[in-house]
Amino acid sequence: MASDQENSPQALEFFAGIGLARIGLQQAGIGVSWANDYEPAKRQMYERQFGAGHFHLGDVGKVAAASLPKNTALAWSSSPCTDLSLAGSRGGLSSGESNAFWQFIRVLTDLGVDRPGMVVLENVVGLGTSHGGDDIAAAIRAFNNLGYSVDVLMIDARRFLPHSRPRLFIVGSVSVPVCVEEGESVLRPSWLNWIYADPTLRTHRMPLPTVPDLLSTGFSELVSSSAGAVVDWWNQERISAFEDSLSAIQLERMILLRQREEVVYRTAYRRTRGGVATWEMRPDDIAGCLRTARGGSSKQAVVELGRGRMRVRWMTPKECAALMGASEFNLGDARVNQALFAFGDAVAVPVVRWLAENYLRPLMTSN
Repeated sequence: MASDQENSPQALEFFAGIGLARIGLQQAGIGVSWANDYEPAKRQMYERQFGAGHFHLGDVGKVAAASLPKNTALAWSSSPCTDLSLAGSRGGLSSGESNAFWQFIRVLTDLGVDRPGMVVLENVVGLGTSHGGDDIAAAIRAFNNLGYSVDVLMIDARRFLPHSRPRLFIVGSVSVPVCVEEGESVLRPSWLNWIYADPTLRTHRMPLPTVPDLLSTGFSELVSSSAGAVVDWWNQERISAFEDSLSAIQLERMILLRQREEVVYRTAYRRTRGGVATWEMRPDDIAGCLRTARGGSSKQAVVELGRGRMRVRWMTPKECAALMGASEFNLGDARVNQALFAFGDAVAVPVVRWLAENYLRPLMTSN
């Protein structure tokens, strides 16, 4: 069981999920003294991993600032991936679960002088373009009004793991770092440049080291490392239906991989095209983005190919944990769908660690 160091900077973790952000922060020497989420199933997994004591179950709208620990250095918010309004639905920041964002702002406002010196908001990349940029501009202004200067980064978990998972990170700091003027970069792509050029927004660019290149392999190795686990491979009738649903391009890809001498693994999603369910298999040795699995279309299948044969099964919770950089996570007796949903709604551990080590801790030290 992980424990926070008593003398380390402490963080408040909103929308904590099962605590993957906490693991990444801890690895960088930042503790978590308070966590909140509204789903009992996630609290169960969180407390199995970290123990009971500081996970507060309930709606963030009912969180009172007076009940929070004081002298914290960071407020981390991993907004729910089911929060489609943040990603571009018609309602924008005023609808759906995105109202939770304004409750997050309310709590920070109510903290007053006890407000953490830094904040991080993690969300899907679509937040950067939804409503022509109005949503992210509103979020930045909300942080500006609380005294934070803001930086915006896009980091894909694929730079650390065989898992395609790009995410936006809005980093706010009361103390503005020495800034850099730069053009397009992998962390701040050109479509984010308008944010820094907008004179109504208070922003900065923290100088950062080069982030690792995107991985192109690794999923087959990840699956092979857990080859001894008991899994349920589909029967021939189900595999035939899978094969029959493939498009001509997908079918050709499958045949070529099946003919290889070495065994490889690919991931596949079920799509609906023109009212017909079809399967689409990734061409590379990288897993597709884990999702909040509430139905079959959100679950990812694993396809084993090579030596003249093909087998198919659902991805396991342990594989999902490994794809999020949490291979040692204590799954205990968590139900399969409970675990799949939890990991699909989480943030990748090594991304949090990289951000904390290269951005948050250095700025905390300079502060």
